[in-house]
Amino acid sequence: APSGSSDDTSLPGPLAGLRVVTIAVNLPGPVAAARFVDLGAHLTKVEPPSGDPMAHASPAAYAELASGQEVVRLDLKDSAHREQLHALLDTADLLITSSRPSALTRLGLGWGQVHAAHPRLSVVAIVGSPSPDAEIAGHDLTYQAVVGLLDPDTMPRVLLADLAGAERAVTEGLALIVGSAATGVGGFTEVALSAAAESMARTMRWGLTHPGGPLAGGNPAYGIYAAREGHVAVAALEPHFRARLLETLDINGSRGSLSAAFATRTASEWETWALEHDLPLVALPG
Repeated sequence: APSGSSDDTSLPGPLAGLRVVTIAVNLPGPVAAARFVDLGAHLTKVEPPSGDPMAHASPAAYAELASGQEVVRLDLKDSAHREQLHALLDTADLLITSSRPSALTRLGLGWGQVHAAHPRLSVVAIVGSPSPDAEIAGHDLTYQAVVGLLDPDTMPRVLLADLAGAERAVTEGLALIVGSAATGVGGFTEVALSAAAESMARTMRWGLTHPGGPLAGGNPAYGIYAAREGHVAVAALEPHFRARLLETLDINGSRGSLSAAFATRTASEWETWALEHDLPLVALPG
């Protein structure tokens, strides 16, 4: 790096020295694991003999999420392979799981069993619903549906419950590690994806993003408009942004006046204009 500048990529992350083992596949667990890697932790990912199903569903996603990790394949139904896992857990600080509690117990990996074998190890268990309903089948789609985040006939564009649950797993894992550092004893927590979806739905419950709410069509200065070509997203939410937008466009701020104004230029032209006037406006991808 040039003199006087810092090269962050050459510095150890804040979690350097922390050892995390994950037996979680598909999406929430691997996203959480990747975040731990980003923060500098050493990550060992244990996959079944057939590999992570995500490698087949989206090779690009798998490659991104497994980057920087030590990946080993073990058949945890085999006692010798379970011994290999326990050898990894002997030196680990945190274990991430995403199987049903009953399945983990059958493998000797329930919380009580793991804690007895590895007292200083903490465990984050990603589940669908909070106990005692952790055995109920579900996926991101059903969790979003229950809390009202879906419209009929429209599939979600983002796996919100899975991704929010992954971030929550990281937070809860770090909390357990802090607690363990103080006591020398590992802790356990469940992260329910359904609870993560419910948390992400709060703005709708508060009325902010409910149809017609101030962030869902109720405020003309915060919305999406058709340009001469393409569309723009304008977010002039704060009074000073709204005042500057209306003054610069010389309009009264009604939805009709904004629609008419934005129809006069292309979306890319409006984006350049917004940068020049320090306004929160971008062109939607074509």
